[in-house]
Amino acid sequence: MTSYQSKNPATGEILETYPAATDAEVEAAVAAAADAYRSWSSETIERRGEIVARIGQLFAERADELAEIATTEMGKPVAESKAEAEFSGEIFGYFAQEGPQLSADQEIKTFSGGRAVIQRLPIGPLLGIMPWNFPYYQVARFVAPNLMLGNTVLLKHAESCPRSALAIASILQDAGVPEGVYANLFVTHEQSSRIIADPRIQGVSLTGSERAGAAVGELAGRHLKKAVLELGGSDPYIILDAENVAEAAETAWAWRLENTGQACNSNKRMIVHEDIYEPFVHELVARVSALQPGDPMKGEPGTYTPLSSRAAGEQLAEQVQDAVSKGATLHTGGELLEEPGSYFAPAVLTGITPEMRAYHEELFGPVAVVYSVGDDAEAVRLANDSPYGLGGSVFSADEARASAVASQLEVGMANVNIPAAEGAELPFGGVKRSGYGRELGPLGMEEFVNKRLFYIAD
Repeated sequence: MTSYQSKNPATGEILETYPAATDAEVEAAVAAAADAYRSWSSETIERRGEIVARIGQLFAERADELAEIATTEMGKPVAESKAEAEFSGEIFGYFAQEGPQLSADQEIKTFSGGRAVIQRLPIGPLLGIMPWNFPYYQVARFVAPNLMLGNTVLLKHAESCPRSALAIASILQDAGVPEGVYANLFVTHEQSSRIIADPRIQGVSLTGSERAGAAVGELAGRHLKKAVLELGGSDPYIILDAENVAEAAETAWAWRLENTGQACNSNKRMIVHEDIYEPFVHELVARVSALQPGDPMKGEPGTYTPLSSRAAGEQLAEQVQDAVSKGATLHTGGELLEEPGSYFAPAVLTGITPEMRAYHEELFGPVAVVYSVGDDAEAVRLANDSPYGLGGSVFSADEARASAVASQLEVGMANVNIPAAEGAELPFGGVKRSGYGRELGPLGMEEFVNKRLFYIAD
């Protein structure tokens, strides 16, 4: 039977193991979510907002505790873990404040007399399947808008971060979320499939791999359930010019190293104009090669932290070696260090060509892939030559030039002169194999909702 295991990727120490839920426990949770939906959806949105706001406050109050849990479970620097917990609180606060307006009735023009209104109503119990890389943030952006709408939530977290999952459940309980409205479930993949198929469940949201997304999307479609899928990304990061190349390299690498490179919208393909390509690579290599493995609980300058698991490091090493074996240049790093931890030496790769895995696949870790291009049109062609379409960014001293290039990116989020615009109010999501649907911002309340026409004749 699948078990949920908290294992410190810095030391390899198994901290705690939890058994998967029994089928009877799953049935009880689904039944409770269906029962609770009746009363929760009948509450005023203002009352739901009071509870959602309290959730946000508790995330902020418990940020230090939450940070320690996340860092020991998945290895990110503790300062980043704390920032994630605080941002999660902001997300709950945003939807608590803006939710009533975002879900308000919308009167529309009618040409047949009468009065037509679009109502935004909840649809019922939902299943969320969440990943390990942002154990609080990913949950917050799914749960917050749906609790505000009046939906109830079953949450399957990643098998590798059960302590984070339990900490979230504790916050919601302490905030006054009624029984059955939110339930954390340590379920197997088979049990997840049965939950999706259950007629009481009205939708499913998954953040994860393409493989998982394809499986969940297929199952949701078979059972006619609404789905939101936030999958992988290989975001282009285009630098058309730079007055200060060292500063440009510093900004690019800081974003690439965020969460030890394990972010869907990280700048996994740096596309640099040939005029500054060589000095950019030089500056990048100097920064990357100087890093040493460090304790994520300390987060000292000049260090890097472990990947989430040895398996993640092994896959990344295979992708790097595939590129090198086919002619790419590995300037520094690229090795998975010896056990028991999961440290992967940050790397810089150039000379990537289409026959290499690194050209088409997502590199989920601290590897900078740098391309040289001769003009803006070539940058756009290379940026769009990807199965992914999550985000992308363009940098130039000429804002109009950068905007013109960014407007041609086939992505769900295009940014000018910033690695990625982030905020509770800004929608997140992609196109192509990066999935479909949006989270956060006004669009975050537009997914699992019944946009009901309410028509009153003259």
